Amino acid sequence: MSELRKVYEDRYNNVLVSLADQLETFIKELFTDVQRIDRIVARVKSVDSFVEKSKKEINGKPKYTDPLNQIQDQVGARIVTFYKDDVERVGSAVLEYFRHIEEKDIIPESESEFGYFGKHYILLLPLDITGDLSESIPPFFELQIKTLFQHSWSEANHDLGYKTSDILSSDFKRRIAFSSAQAWGADEMFNELFNKKGQKDG
Repeated sequence: MSELRKVYEDRYNNVLVSLADQLETFIKELFTDVQRIDRIVARVKSVDSFVEKSKKEINGKPKYTDPLNQIQDQVGARIVTFYKDDVERVGSAVLEYFRHIEEKDIIPESESEFGYFGKHYILLLPLDITGDLSESIPPFFELQIKTLFQHSWSEANHDLGYKTSDILSSDFKRRIAFSSAQAWGADEMFNELFNKKGQKDG
């Protein structure tokens, strides 16, 4: 595992940080005229997060036999939109610009539950950025599209609930779920208000 950490650390410092910067600039240029986008950012998966993810198992067997080539979010980008309807609109534009490997809507399993919401893609990196791919450059990246409320809730939840090693109490989990329900409700309300405003303006 120490060898994997060293290889990824070298890739992180020598390749991925620069690649993420180029990807962020590239996406910003593509979407410069697209309305109701709050921010576009790209980041690199940290060394600790990569190593931890590489240890994941399914039914007692390693999930990744070749982590450096199988873990798809070594480089990730995020587009944050104003309203829920903008997520699908921006997503359609993404598929015009990038070749996709995977597209997934992330929602809680039950309609009575609240939690993480977002739209995720695994996309091939454009040759405009990578040129001729070398062994040290992953051929893909993860793109997430979220609303402002989805983004804010997921960031706070990741810090409060996901990253902690403590066992969370039932009351703590309920409060997190309640905050998710409020974020979901705010998304619905602002989306509805925006659409009504558009109808009046039209």
